[in-house]
Amino acid sequence: MVLASIVIKADGRIDQKELDFVRAQFTGMYGKERANSAFKLFKGIVKKEISARQVCMQIRSHMPHASRLQLLHFLFGIAKADGFVTESEVEEIRKIAGYLYINDRDYTSIKAMFYDESDNAYKILEITKEASTNEVKKAYRKMVKKYHPDKLVGLGKEHLKGANEKFQSIQEAYDRIKKEKGM
Repeated sequence: MVLASIVIKADGRIDQKELDFVRAQFTGMYGKERANSAFKLFKGIVKKEISARQVCMQIRSHMPHASRLQLLHFLFGIAKADGFVTESEVEEIRKIAGYLYINDRDYTSIKAMFYDESDNAYKILEITKEASTNEVKKAYRKMVKKYHPDKLVGLGKEHLKGANEKFQSIQEAYDRIKKEKGM
C-alpha cells in the first residue's frame, strides 16, 4: 500500500483513475470486504510521507523475487491507469526497483510492457535488435522461466492475472521479433 501511494503521489496529484485501479486490484486480491478495509488504511497512507527504502527492505526479506517482479508490474499498472506514465512516476518506480533488488534488465523489461516503442519487444526479452536467432530463442526461454505464472500459483488469482498479462507480453514480444526476423 505504501509503494502504491508513492507512485500515485509521484506526479504531484492524486488521480481518481489511479485510485480506482488500486481499489480494483485490492478487490480482486482480497474480496470486497477486505478490500474496503484495506482501502481505508490506504487513504490514510496516501496522506503520509513514508520511506520507500524502509518498506522495500521489509518486502525484500519476506517476498520472493518473482513476487517482487509482480509488485513492480502492479506499480507500473498504477502509473499507467490514468493513460500515461510521467517521468516522476518512472523515477519513483526505478528507485523502488533498486530498493527491492530488482536489476536494471528486469526493470527495463517490465517498464517496456507499459510503453509503445518500436524496440519494446527487444526490451521485454532483454536483448538488442542485433540479437541472433539463437540469442532470441535463448532470451525467450529465459524470460518464460523467470515470469511463468506457475511461480505465483500460491498467491491468489489476482496475482496470477497480472502474471498471465506479463507472460502474454513476453509471448507477443517473441512473436513480433520472430516475424520481424523471419524466424
